[in-house]
Amino acid sequence: MKVLLLTGLGALFFAYYWDDNFDPASLQGARVLLTGASAGVGEELAYHYARLGSHLVLTARTEALLQKVVGNCRKLGAPKVFYIAADMASPEAPESVVQFALDKLGGLDYLVLNHIGGVPAGTRARTPQATRWLMQVNFLSYVQLTSRALPSLTDSKGSLVVVSSLLGRVPTSFSTPYSAAKFALDSFFGSLRRELDVQDVNVAITMCVLGLRDRASAAEAVRGVTRVKAAPGPKAALAVIRGGATRAAGVFYPWRFHLLCLLRRWLPRPRAWFIRQDLNVTVAAAA
Repeated sequence: MKVLLLTGLGALFFAYYWDDNFDPASLQGARVLLTGASAGVGEELAYHYARLGSHLVLTARTEALLQKVVGNCRKLGAPKVFYIAADMASPEAPESVVQFALDKLGGLDYLVLNHIGGVPAGTRARTPQATRWLMQVNFLSYVQLTSRALPSLTDSKGSLVVVSSLLGRVPTSFSTPYSAAKFALDSFFGSLRRELDVQDVNVAITMCVLGLRDRASAAEAVRGVTRVKAAPGPKAALAVIRGGATRAAGVFYPWRFHLLCLLRRWLPRPRAWFIRQDLNVTVAAAA
């Protein structure tokens, strides 16, 4: 019975969400500001956009890593690629990053918000200081970047692409502040989408729900706590790009995450045994 149910839900998912109208040529010459571009999914996003001929402004905290990614993007054929090192924990960083992109590219067609700030999973990560830092990096900076870029995106009828997490749709254990920031993202951009719709503002918002990031920092933060496998960076990045280019409302990678979000509506309070399947509870509680 369970197999039939999951198969049926999977078929409905593909019928509703699969879009074969992706035109790679639509991204040639597109002006893209990409955050969190120095590693993992963000790095792969930069390389895909470069291959497709987009004009890029890349940002992340570490300048040396950004320089490496910029060099690779140029080799892959990006017509224009610039970078600005910035720490989104600083409230002043979002404004300066968007202004830099506008100065270099003359406007924006895509704002791709991908940066994350994480702390090791566990009960000790729930301190007020850690929570404030997480909210600034993972939520408030997204709001600031969006607010500053929205006038340019409105002019270009552009797209906001927000890379989020399953933890913004399904609560889980030992990641309370991080999950709170991701839920805030989902609510903010869901409300913003409605506001833009009623004002007839032609700016698309694509929310991307990804699994554990395929990068060293993400893996280290949950080492020993979760048994969930990381999502492959190149494939996840391509799913994000397709969703943004086709102006899809949502992207789920892997696709089964959409089923989990649907199941959460039916099982809002999963039993502890179900949660423990993907957690090492002893390690997490001691962290």
